[in-house]
Amino acid sequence: MSTPPQRPAGRPILRVGVVGTGRVGAVLGAALRSAGHEVVAASAVSRDSRDRAELLLPEVPILPVPEVVERAQLVLLAVPDDALADLVAGLHRTGAWREGQLVAHTSGRHGLAPFAPVAGSVLGMAIHPAMTFTGTSLDLSRLPEACFGVTTPEEMRPVAEALVVEMGGEPVWVPEQARGRYHAALAHGSNHMVTLVAQAMEVLTTAGIEPADRVLRPLLQASLDNALAGGDTALTGPVARGDAGTVTAHLSELADLPEDIRPAYHAQARATARRAVRSGRLRGEAAEQILHVLDEEQP
Repeated sequence: MSTPPQRPAGRPILRVGVVGTGRVGAVLGAALRSAGHEVVAASAVSRDSRDRAELLLPEVPILPVPEVVERAQLVLLAVPDDALADLVAGLHRTGAWREGQLVAHTSGRHGLAPFAPVAGSVLGMAIHPAMTFTGTSLDLSRLPEACFGVTTPEEMRPVAEALVVEMGGEPVWVPEQARGRYHAALAHGSNHMVTLVAQAMEVLTTAGIEPADRVLRPLLQASLDNALAGGDTALTGPVARGDAGTVTAHLSELADLPEDIRPAYHAQARATARRAVRSGRLRGEAAEQILHVLDEEQP
């Protein structure tokens, strides 16, 4: 496990309350604790959340949300995107927030909008780790490789960035108006990649090829590295070559598999073809043939 960064001398120790000990909240709470802050309370609803808190935040009391907020100088809100605004507003209606309280949420989608009911009262920050979490101590060793999307009022930016650095991450500024597109990009790249990989393993398994993960790992790792380094220039395969017959054969092979697989292949092949045309890698008759096949075939 990586050694947590040392907090610079003179920087205050904060009393931290973690609202939501899901995979993200428990890990970031542990990271702040490792950086020298005091996690004074946490909330947990499910059995899994309680177990996670016990593992990653031992001896931290599990309390109702208002009590977590009451005890903390810094409140970390690690709740689902769709619940965030209602949570902030609900705590405002009950008078739970204190003037000048530091409040950071971990939502990727949202910036400062959820803090609208308490604007001018609490010091709100959006601090989103651009990483997928397991909810175990393994995540702590991954934080030094992670960027955090930071959106704050300008005067709070140094505070938010310092917290990210203390957790071992790298702060990346995300303007308020870019927050939705930022999150869409991450979800498209990460979440849909999981679906894509799971589908590819399933197709190999139906062909009797095992272990599917061992077959795919070197190929996928190289593809990911090449794509991150070169974008569309990394593209290989039948679509980039204009092999319309191969693409047609693939669609035929996938026809009797679970209903999500063939439409996903078709949609990705079409998107790949159009990107290849736009980047100039697929031209002329080859481009026409591929696009004709994909436009004619029903997903």
